[in-house]
Amino acid sequence: MLASVLWILIMGFFVGQIARRLGAPPLIGMILVGIIMSPQIFNLVSPEMLGAADDLRTLAVMIILMKAGLGLDKEKLVQQRGVALRLGFLPATTEAMAIALAAMVIFNFDFLTGLLLGCIISAESPAVIVPGMLRLKSLGWGVTKGIPDAILTGSALSDVLLLLVFSLLLSFLGGGGLKQIILFDRFTLTPWQLLPLQITVPIALGVVLGYLAARFLVLLLVKQNWTQNGVQDTVVAASIALFLVISAHGLPYFSGYLAAMSMGFFLIELDSPLARRLRGGFDSLWTVAEIFLFVLLGANIQLQVLAKIFLPGILILAIGLLIGRMVGWHLSTWGSNWNWRERLFLLPGMSAKATVQAAIGAIPLAQGIAGGEIILAIAALSILITAPLGAWGTMTFAPKLLTRGEVDPTKVTVATPTLLLAAIDTSILATAVLTKVADLARRTNAEVIVVHVVNLPNQPEIQKLKSQVQELLSDIRYKFITVTGAVPEEIIRTAQEHHATAIIMGKRGHQTWAKVVIGSVSQSVLEASLIPVILVENSVTNFG
Repeated sequence: MLASVLWILIMGFFVGQIARRLGAPPLIGMILVGIIMSPQIFNLVSPEMLGAADDLRTLAVMIILMKAGLGLDKEKLVQQRGVALRLGFLPATTEAMAIALAAMVIFNFDFLTGLLLGCIISAESPAVIVPGMLRLKSLGWGVTKGIPDAILTGSALSDVLLLLVFSLLLSFLGGGGLKQIILFDRFTLTPWQLLPLQITVPIALGVVLGYLAARFLVLLLVKQNWTQNGVQDTVVAASIALFLVISAHGLPYFSGYLAAMSMGFFLIELDSPLARRLRGGFDSLWTVAEIFLFVLLGANIQLQVLAKIFLPGILILAIGLLIGRMVGWHLSTWGSNWNWRERLFLLPGMSAKATVQAAIGAIPLAQGIAGGEIILAIAALSILITAPLGAWGTMTFAPKLLTRGEVDPTKVTVATPTLLLAAIDTSILATAVLTKVADLARRTNAEVIVVHVVNLPNQPEIQKLKSQVQELLSDIRYKFITVTGAVPEEIIRTAQEHHATAIIMGKRGHQTWAKVVIGSVSQSVLEASLIPVILVENSVTNFG
């Protein structure tokens, strides 16, 4: 099993990066690795690992839904609440119905078996959609109208609906029938009649439990201070979210996934600094979870079954997406402020299938339902086609169909690499500047540009500076450069050229601040630079 873990991590990561460098989503490479490692080809995944695939998939989906909750924007959701709610029900319903009717014609299924297939195929993949929408939020695409937030919420709600209907259909087709419920010894109700209640109660309870879990987490981590760093915060938060998900399996009265997502959302409202720390922690967890999720998805795809239903399967998927789901998208956005381009974006933005299909696609076959083999094959085909296309299409068409707005750094992790520019000369202040920039770089995991402005190159002095830089920045990634020209102008030009986030330089003397900066290089840089400047003495640091 350890060998399988090693193969999954190494091959999944590097082949995913190869796919990224070729312009494709990394998950394409990861799924391909899973197929190659599957028992059907090279058999590099141990049976124990394949047996644990469902548990690992549950863990990965919990992580991505926590990321989704920590990235939701309350104001945008309020603005688009009607669209978000309709996206949670209408597209899934119309796609499932279209697939059911098409399956009756193409595969001679009865309506309930076709609807069972529709429930499996119509479910949207949080593992593909959530990273895509959070990426759009970090870049600003569609954020003005809250389009990524509406898609995130709608996809979570639609999966709750489809899984509930799927469980009812499975019970009926498996021979259990629709068990009647008698209330007060007088009223007889079937599960179909109770369906509205069965949908709303798990959603409501999931949201309530998510809120309570968020309050408990704030009490534990902020008010009681049980943790000492962000890693411990993330471990505790992930454990609570996983507990909610696992509890929902044993007590199916609430949606565990929705509870995890709600917990992340309410954390933003209850304690934004904690939410920001957790956002970074779950980003790191997802880096590993993503590899296991998609490699194991590929390893579980049955290639021999795909060949039998390839063309009919593509036809079923096309009918579901291009007819059924398009109707649902149109109805969901009717009367909203979305234009036709933004509505069209829903095709790549909400069409990816992966996680749910991998989790439940094989259940009908395992329970002996007629047509189970076909259902499993189409579920696998939907993963292979829509997951890569959805991930690729989201980032490809967002710039063409959506309007770019201002990024809200309180809702998403904005990756801004820190680059410090240290301006030094041959004086004793060079040591103080380099010591300060080394301290800042270690604290912020920054890279450093060391610039020395010269008029007449003095090779021995430059070599001495290089040796000093090497000694003080030995564990920091840096670049040493020399330039010629006016000192203030060259410092600012170099900082702008390399997109430095701060300039660190020395100031001479120990006079008062007003006397020091008058007529000095420090004053010139401070007055002209749009980049923050930190001035360093031998023993005192000043900020400007």
